Amino acid sequence: MRTYWKYYVVFGLIGLSFSNQFTTPLYLEIPENWPQPKYDFKKNLLTEEGFQLGRNLFYDPILSRDNTISCQSCHLQQTGFTHVDHQLSHGIEGSIGTRNSLALINLAWNKDFHWDGGVNNLEVQAINPITNHSEMDETLENVISKLQASEKYRTLFSKAFGDDKVTSQRMLKALAQFTVMLTSSNSKYDKVMRNEVSFTTQEQHGYDLFKLNCASCHTEPLFRSDKFEKNGLAIDTTLNDLGRIKITNKSDDNLRFKIPTLRNIQFTFPYMHDGRFKTLTEVVKHYNSLGHDKNLPKELAKPMNLSDNDRVDLVAFLVTLTDKEFLFNKRFSFPKN
Repeated sequence: MRTYWKYYVVFGLIGLSFSNQFTTPLYLEIPENWPQPKYDFKKNLLTEEGFQLGRNLFYDPILSRDNTISCQSCHLQQTGFTHVDHQLSHGIEGSIGTRNSLALINLAWNKDFHWDGGVNNLEVQAINPITNHSEMDETLENVISKLQASEKYRTLFSKAFGDDKVTSQRMLKALAQFTVMLTSSNSKYDKVMRNEVSFTTQEQHGYDLFKLNCASCHTEPLFRSDKFEKNGLAIDTTLNDLGRIKITNKSDDNLRFKIPTLRNIQFTFPYMHDGRFKTLTEVVKHYNSLGHDKNLPKELAKPMNLSDNDRVDLVAFLVTLTDKEFLFNKRFSFPKN
């Protein structure tokens, strides 16, 4: 049985709904022994009505210029809220982006967003895909105009904010209320940590290998890090993606990318910032091939020297990070209203 302590947010009386009833407060459940979230809930008070507004917005292509692309187009629930059918994100009119979409998992614990950390606030993150020419290619002004003209959204905004005024700030806060609640914490790994089940011999060996070779970057229990690191990949000469240096202009950040979560990694393929690997076996083989390179971070400069059986066992452990309860949670799925 899972044990949680509850992170309550103090709610004022500013959330009167359209029906003149109080909005319904939400709280984020933090699993035992997890760190404190980094998201500032005091600046965006969570309510059921705000969550449902954000959920509707997330799945609605109305956010794109031609009403064909939604957030869900690149972030499918059953694949850990990312895409799996192509290496790079796709947008309206068949346009192709420059990066593989990141999984939207446990965002409350994230300090920075995107592969280069170009955004440090979840409440403004959505501006990038909405306005990016290769994704939704829309303006915030047009989105607000479309939402204001919709009786459905005027009603949803009223329920969430007390009146039917549609603003970009309200829209972005509602999207954040939905995505910040996308918490995954019930994989087999989690059940083992709670002493509910046990690893197989193979999974245990894979876990031991993981702690020795991978955990310094993909830190438990979130299996991610706030750091940006070089991953040992040769640059794609078509994309010429230099990573975080584009944000910081610091030479040391050349080819550094965000360290993503490994939770639900079994289903979040393709892998790496440019989606070049289709399987976990390819990823493990890549890292196993590194070592003795002074340009790599110290965590990768030491050869892993994994045998074929070791690689299989490591992948077997990574599969234990799959949380099917999260992947098929109807609360996070397409709204039926």
